[in-house]
Amino acid sequence: MFEGFTPETIDFLWGIRMNNNRDWFLEHKKQYTDTLYEPMKALGKELFQPFLEKSGNIYKVSRIYRDQRMHPPEPYKESLWICIRQDVEWWGENPCLYFEINPEGVDYGFFIWKPRTATMEAFRRHITAFPDAFLELIRTTEEAVGGKVYAGCYKRPKPTDNEALLPYFAWKDKIGCTRHIDPGEGMFGPQLLDEVADFFEKLTPLYDFFNQFKA
Repeated sequence: MFEGFTPETIDFLWGIRMNNNRDWFLEHKKQYTDTLYEPMKALGKELFQPFLEKSGNIYKVSRIYRDQRMHPPEPYKESLWICIRQDVEWWGENPCLYFEINPEGVDYGFFIWKPRTATMEAFRRHITAFPDAFLELIRTTEEAVGGKVYAGCYKRPKPTDNEALLPYFAWKDKIGCTRHIDPGEGMFGPQLLDEVADFFEKLTPLYDFFNQFKA
């Protein structure tokens, strides 16, 4: 059961940022396990419950250990994340619902980092065929979460005859709808689970929509 993160969680993350070495980590491994890793696993398990019956969905908890082939000489990450997504080859090309904690607080929501070109071409064909349904999805999602669905954009949008779709024809990558909480009472305690679960529920139609075009 998720009982919440604590100030000690943030203390550990700041510690690993300032002391990214094996000796310091081993001295603080119990703090890592008790205040970061185990709570993150419990949070992920409970957030995943509504997705158990959706075909192909899995959830992952990241490792604190860096791949030394890619990130020498720092052996440890200064953040930890969970990710709910389809069981696909590479998460970065596909939609996910994620939660990440780092020294600056927590970030969570819907995100696609680097969708394939073919994925975005299929997306543009679909919204051309069903513009009203797509625009309604964006409107209701933004209204429900009280925030914007955003994206990295081409400098020159792809052409479309539908002016209402023009902003979305500019979408290239980093498509997301996310929320941030600074360290403090808002991110400590078990109530965080309800807040994140509610946000994920409101974003599920957007997540399901983009999974039509998954790589």
